[in-house]
Amino acid sequence: MSVNDPLGDMLTRIRNAQLRGKSTTLSPASKLRAWVLDVLKAEGYIRGYETVTDAKGLPALKIELKYFDDEPVIRELKRVSTPGRRVYAGVNELPTVRQGLGIAIVSTPKGVMSDAQARADNVGGEVLCTIF
Repeated sequence: MSVNDPLGDMLTRIRNAQLRGKSTTLSPASKLRAWVLDVLKAEGYIRGYETVTDAKGLPALKIELKYFDDEPVIRELKRVSTPGRRVYAGVNELPTVRQGLGIAIVSTPKGVMSDAQARADNVGGEVLCTIF
């Protein structure tokens, strides 16, 4: 089965695994997904991830989810830019999530980074998703 929005699929897998209280979840591997997971790990929203092979022999990302007091660390995970509606923002228009308590993940010419890092590097780009 083909997936039209690979990043949205990964975010949904994370959301569903946390609703079920799972410690890990699997997602097909891609560079963009790995870059987004790097930002999530650096910001402390997941424990980590590793590349493994799934039952069909294809590369997959095993994502270790993070909990605090039996509650998921990620409370809200939203996809902003979709394949049908891209959302771009300059450095001055980057969104602040929950008055700075959350982060927005932005794809910039300098790589995939959080909104705070994009402001520090003075670059804008495509707003991929928001996390709180």
